[in-house]
Parts: sequence; C-alpha cells; structure tokens
Amino acid sequence: MTIIKKIGFIGVGNMGNPMAANLLKGGFEVTVFDARPETAAAFVAQHGGKAAASLTELARGADAVLTMLPDDKIVRKVMLDGGTAAAMAKGSVLIDMGTCDPTGTRTTAEALEKLGLHMVDAPVMGGVVFAKDASLDIMAGGSVEMVERVTPLLKAMGQSIVHCGEVGAAHAMKALANYINACALINAIEAMTIGKKFGLDAKMMADALVPMCAGRNHPIQKKIIPQILNRKYATGMALSFIAKDVRIAVNTAHAIGAAVPLGEKVSELWDDAVKTVGATVDQTEVVRYWEEATGVKL
Repeated sequence: MTIIKKIGFIGVGNMGNPMAANLLKGGFEVTVFDARPETAAAFVAQHGGKAAASLTELARGADAVLTMLPDDKIVRKVMLDGGTAAAMAKGSVLIDMGTCDPTGTRTTAEALEKLGLHMVDAPVMGGVVFAKDASLDIMAGGSVEMVERVTPLLKAMGQSIVHCGEVGAAHAMKALANYINACALINAIEAMTIGKKFGLDAKMMADALVPMCAGRNHPIQKKIIPQILNRKYATGMALSFIAKDVRIAVNTAHAIGAAVPLGEKVSELWDDAVKTVGATVDQTEVVRYWEEATGVKL
C-alpha cells in the first residue's frame, strides 16, 4: 500500500485552514479547494501549497482527499456529484474530518468502495486554537489497515488518535461525546441559575462544583468505568436516594420559581427507574433501565 504524500484538502475555513497548514508543516504536499476561491487563494498566500481550480483538479493524483465540511450530504455531493471520486486513483482514500451523520457516512463509504476507493471518518474534538497548534483529539473510523495508513496525517494535526471501529464509528462517537457535553453544559447552567435565584454566589458555585462534579467525581470516572462496566454496582448509595436528591433539587426550583425543565425530566426518569429497577439497589444499577429499553448490555 502506497505511503500517502499528496493530499487534496477540501474546505479551508476556520478549522480547515490551520489543519491543512499543519499538514504542510508536516512535509505533505497539499492542494486545497474551497467553495469560495478567494478563501483557497488566501490559504496559499498565507501558508503555501497549491489551490485547485476544480474538485477534479484537486483529486487527480492525490493519495488522499480530506474534507472539512458541514455535513455528510455536502461530503457526498462533493465526492460523488462534484467529480472528486471519479478523478481519484483507485486505492486512494477519503478522510472526512467534519462532524457528520454516521449512517450517511456509511452510505458514502459504500458508494466509494464500489469505485475502488477507501474511506476513514476522522472527526476532531477541540476548536480553532487546538487546530492551530496541532493538539486536536481525533477519532478514527475504518479498517485497522486503513486507519494505520492515515495515522501519519492525523498525527500532523492532532495530539491523540482513537480508533473507534469501522467506518462511521468515529462520527457516532463524536456526536455522542458532544451530546454528553451539551447535556452537561445545560445541566450546570440550570443548577447554577436555580442556586443564584436561591441566593448562592455564582463564582462560589462554580468553584465548589469542580471538586464535587468534575475530575475523579465525574460519573464516567467514578461510576461508569469502575462500577458499571465491571458490573460491580457497589458505590454504596441506593438508587432511591439519588432519585430523592434530584427531587429535592427540582422541588427547590419550583419553590422559588426557577426554570428546571431538564431537572423535571431527570427526576421523572430516576423515579421511573426506582419503580422498574428497584429502590434499594445501587445507584449505578440505573444502567439496567437503559439496557432493558435499548436491548444491549454495557
């Protein structure tokens, strides 16, 4: 299998620009294309490399094509309708680094496979600052052989690469990670606005919540990895006690007229888990509520 040296990079906006620049710094030959020709021209003026006048020109002779685009529909349009895939040499690879629907990614991969092309989905965690200093965390989905083949490119742009599974797995993992982060953000905001309305200081709450809820006290580190994945269920706190504590938080919000839509739903779920899983079992056995509903075992 040929070593990847020549790269076509599609989408050199806020994130794509520094990522493609780091590939150049890593010694790769980079040709860029953007829907706005002036953006591609500005990249070349700033960093070097080449700008392609068309997708076909960009793809011709490239060992790999990287995309940093908004969604899987645009990736598919660019690759299959824009002439990119047709111009790529058989055996070359598409590396999709945007955040896309994993089912759409698999559809694209199947279409490319019929053309003799490979695909790796490699979405990133971290913003522009991390893209600039090549410290992105990168997830990768694809065969072991293909992920190993593209790893040198990914290492030029990020500090860590996690192989998540087959094609589409990395996009699924990225979406789920952002789902957890999104829930945690509004969870913290909701709790702190309730506390503020109750009379607590915002800075004090933020400082206090770090040792209480982050680091070693975060549910993933404290409960999911050591208790749930190992099926120990031995934190020492009953499921009904957590349900009660959530209910107290929600009742407090109601008493002072604070908005608590997330808390209400969370309380409803914990109360239902008490009824279906049990009141006296360990709190971590709440996982059974989702396992039974979903039909899988963590």
